[in-house]
Amino acid sequence: MKIVQSFLTKNPCWKANVKRADDRYVTFQERGPLGLMLHSVGCAQPDAGVFIRGWNKSTYYNSCVHAIIDANTGDVHQLLQWNYRGWHGGGSCNDTHIGVEMCESKYIKYTGGAAFEVLDRTKARADAMRAYNSAVELFAYLCDLYQLNPDKDILSHREGGKTGIATGHVDPEHYWAGLGLSYSMNSFRAAVKRRLAAAQNGPVYLIQVGAFRNKTYAEAYLRTVQAAFPGAYMKTKDSA
Repeated sequence: MKIVQSFLTKNPCWKANVKRADDRYVTFQERGPLGLMLHSVGCAQPDAGVFIRGWNKSTYYNSCVHAIIDANTGDVHQLLQWNYRGWHGGGSCNDTHIGVEMCESKYIKYTGGAAFEVLDRTKARADAMRAYNSAVELFAYLCDLYQLNPDKDILSHREGGKTGIATGHVDPEHYWAGLGLSYSMNSFRAAVKRRLAAAQNGPVYLIQVGAFRNKTYAEAYLRTVQAAFPGAYMKTKDSA
């Protein structure tokens, strides 16, 4: 999985987080997410860059997700800090969940609402599978980072609507079903769970990004790192 930082610094949602505009933003930033919500974009556009350019404007108040997955490459574009409050599902899920969009293949054509025709089934399925696999890896990473349970803490936008915490959309299940794929949110959660278990049973990799003799300098640098990587922490090491 490749994560590309493509932060929406001009989007009003980003600015509201920087300003910590109200208690909802403060709480999300200090507590972190309580769950993860999977979306798909609902149009035949596989290129994440198209959405990023459209969303990264000071006049775009419609939405702001934490990440979007390019269907052509599988690359994950991170648009918000993981501990920023997003605008992705409507309702109370914005206060609790990270939102991730999957781009959809150009080899489909929407005909009205959530209905679409498939122009090239083989290529469309390949695009959907590419985005799906990256989403599994990303969600496993985020579950590990925030100690979330894949069985309980992952929802689709459709499921969020049914529980009353999101608007009544049907993504991404409609996309998989329309392509005749066997994917479901249950299979997605199971795949994330397997990926998470494999990662947790493997070796531990420690990444050091700084070393200081002065504790004040160390704490200041830690705050800087945590703005991008909330799971960063500090520990002491005896002098050699």
